[in-house]
Amino acid sequence: MVYLIKKERSGKILKSKQIDFSGGQVRHNIIAAASPMLVAQILNLLYNIIDRIYIGRIPGEGTIALAGLGLCFPIITMVAAFSNLFGIGGAPLCSIAMGRKDDEEAKKIMANAYFMLLSAGILLTIFGISFHKPLLYLFGASDETYPYAAGYIIIYLLGTVFVMTSLGLNPYINSQGFVRTGMLTVLLGAVSNIVLDPIFIFALHLGVKGAAIATVISQFLSAAWVLLFLTRRAALKLNFKGFRPDFPCIRKISFLGTASFMMSFTDSLVQVAANAMLQTFGGDIYIGVMTVINSIRQIAQTPVGALSDGATPVISYNYGAKKYAKVKEAIRFMTQCGFLYTLAVWGLLFFFPQFFIQIFTQESDLVNAAVPSMHIYFFGFVMMAFQFAGQATFKSLNRAGYAVFFSILRKAIIVAPLTFLLPHVAGLGVNGVFLAEPISNLVGGLACYITMRCTVMKELDDPLPKR
Repeated sequence: MVYLIKKERSGKILKSKQIDFSGGQVRHNIIAAASPMLVAQILNLLYNIIDRIYIGRIPGEGTIALAGLGLCFPIITMVAAFSNLFGIGGAPLCSIAMGRKDDEEAKKIMANAYFMLLSAGILLTIFGISFHKPLLYLFGASDETYPYAAGYIIIYLLGTVFVMTSLGLNPYINSQGFVRTGMLTVLLGAVSNIVLDPIFIFALHLGVKGAAIATVISQFLSAAWVLLFLTRRAALKLNFKGFRPDFPCIRKISFLGTASFMMSFTDSLVQVAANAMLQTFGGDIYIGVMTVINSIRQIAQTPVGALSDGATPVISYNYGAKKYAKVKEAIRFMTQCGFLYTLAVWGLLFFFPQFFIQIFTQESDLVNAAVPSMHIYFFGFVMMAFQFAGQATFKSLNRAGYAVFFSILRKAIIVAPLTFLLPHVAGLGVNGVFLAEPISNLVGGLACYITMRCTVMKELDDPLPKR
């Protein structure tokens, strides 16, 4: 660790902990970066996970309300996709610039990214609210589930700018090494959501609308915290004085961010396809099953995602500083840890499915339907480690073409078509919808990782790897 010492206007000294990516052991730097990110990402899950837990326990309507909330996932995922486009897209470029000691370039990247986050947030709010009804019916809503879905998503969309500010700017805090501050961004919002949810849902009898109100308030608090830190306390401050959009810079951010955007966008596409087929072959109860399984998947993959995110600034910084041995060490460590973790989680989910399902619902019909579906969906979960390792490496080294391709391959080219096709094969029905995921993990995960080994790792062995 190093400390940045800064004077405030009052003359007092402020110390902020910052990880020095250029020194120390690589694995220690990754763990130091990943640990707060893990906590932050787990806390970030609480925004929606806590909503699902409370909504699933609304007396007399928990199952149908949970299905209604599940129909909102594609829209929520799209908001996250645009946050990733300009947030995760610009943060590695910011790290690379700092590794080259070009702080002015790093500041320009951050300012242009926030300009695009605000612009996209306003447009998504207008579009989402204007077309929410046809979208929800397209996503598989029935006349019974639509009121719950609409009640949640309209209020949620009113807070889109807050969501995109907190999700999109937090990577720029982490890219500077202030990962604990990044963790506090999410902690503030998550704790607020945990406290506010029962008040709005049960005490004020607002149901799913109350869950949405609690989420928007929580995201506002997170956004305010991020802006306060980046404008007043960060090493690289967010400053719009004399700002003009730099479109070549925006293109670079968008190009690299397209990989993360496509991962979220194709997630949304798959959710739409799955909901449509589940409605056809199983009805509202299986949309509820998919809501629960998606929630468990988000929890299960969060640590390996945090590990990849923790490795990203370490890889990017050392690549910018031309310390290629450290880059290779970081990639190997990230892959090994991810493999061991996903193997262990696969075992837990296989042997104890009911424990995880009952976190979200106690309805016996829903639990009984979810257990076999969960066994199919998570089969071969260990292959996700290779997908995360390959994608994180491509993004960290600004290999946007590879990152985008493998994002599209796994979801859009493999999962979405199989989701429509498999239910019609050999009478698989709803089982075919859940089977598409493990097939994509195997094919997409191995293809991404093998390509990374044959391209990036080979180039890093060269004295002068391609830039």
